[in-house]
Amino acid sequence: MTAKPPADPGSAPAPAAASDRARAQQHTLRVLVASQVLSGAGLAAGVTVGALLAQDMLHSTGLAGLPSALFTAGSALAAVAVGRISQARGRRPGLAAGYLAGAVGSAGVITAAVLDNAVLLFAALFVYGAGTATNLQARYAGADLADPNHRARAVSTVLVATTLGGVLGPNLAAPTGHLAGAFGIPHLAGPFLLSGAAYALAALVLALRLRPDPLLLARTFAEAEAEAAASDGPSPRSTVGTRTGTGTGTGFENGDPRGVLVGALVMVLTQLVMVAIMTMTPVQLHDHGHGTAATGLVIGIHIGAMYLPSPITGRLVDRYGRRRLAVASGVVLLVAGLLAALAPADSVALLALALALLGIGWNLGLVSGTAIVTDTVPLATRARTQGLVDVSVALAGATGGMASGLVVAATSYPVLAVACGILALGVLPAVAASSVAGPRTAHGG
Repeated sequence: MTAKPPADPGSAPAPAAASDRARAQQHTLRVLVASQVLSGAGLAAGVTVGALLAQDMLHSTGLAGLPSALFTAGSALAAVAVGRISQARGRRPGLAAGYLAGAVGSAGVITAAVLDNAVLLFAALFVYGAGTATNLQARYAGADLADPNHRARAVSTVLVATTLGGVLGPNLAAPTGHLAGAFGIPHLAGPFLLSGAAYALAALVLALRLRPDPLLLARTFAEAEAEAAASDGPSPRSTVGTRTGTGTGTGFENGDPRGVLVGALVMVLTQLVMVAIMTMTPVQLHDHGHGTAATGLVIGIHIGAMYLPSPITGRLVDRYGRRRLAVASGVVLLVAGLLAALAPADSVALLALALALLGIGWNLGLVSGTAIVTDTVPLATRARTQGLVDVSVALAGATGGMASGLVVAATSYPVLAVACGILALGVLPAVAASSVAGPRTAHGG
């Protein structure tokens, strides 16, 4: 029999025992894993055909990156909204509302495709972006109750759950296209049928099962620790105003703006590079005679690589330090860009390998950057600050998506891939400068 999680802090006082916190954390991770499997399918299905749908409706390769730009821009607005709702009312209502908006956006895309209405398509893709933002915001919920020394592992557990849906989603592009055709819906809009259903189910799982709310419960525990410290001396589990000991080199638990800036910059660069190359890879494959099945395979491998290595990445980040793994992300993304540029256009295998490395580099940057930000933001402002950080990440993705189509139209896909790989190396001087300015730790973070 599984242990019953403690009561929601909004309805009853939460016990301060370490076992209760650990039990609540395990329950939180189980619920988040279930919701992420569903949301991963919703995210991946739209990514697979978004550029192709726009290219088909607008008859322009130069604007093929517009869908990616729109739903990442929409995710920026959603990140603010989800962050503010979570800050005020907890993770459960914030995440559920974000996924529900993603489902509404998916329905709008299908309607736009049926009506052949580009304006409605753009508006719907903007709303659809809420699902992307929420999918990423969920990783913060996994870290709310985690021990500081295991935060990266908690983040990685939530991320890896996206793998199953993320791999299945693109490979269902062809079957859902056939299903859509049976109902008179354009073939390329078919995957958004899956997106809408997946996001709606993810919202339902969170609304019903994410109790106790991890952020609200974390605040309750922090208040209990503060009271214990005031009456009996420093609490052995309290991390407020102390070093985390995780090898982050980012400062203290009570807030460090420099650490937030470094973590955000790592995630911004990795997101921009990943989105730019990923967005135009389906167009590259399509322009050289490959069908949606091949495209789905490549994007499925890419999304699997984005999330599947997460448990290993989390352990590496906790063991060797946030900044070292952030540097590794830049190097891996450079290799991915060079391989994508050098791969023959008719080689699905080499493009799949390049996109796999692209996913791994993104994963390294996201996990290390998330850990840096979470380490250096106090609970009092955590959700709001994390939402603002994800705004910059989303805007970087929007920039990469929009610019990618223009670059390929003006030059070529290989030029885009090389330029993005070089841009990824921007994490190196940023991390190096912060390591010199910031405090050192035993792990050499």
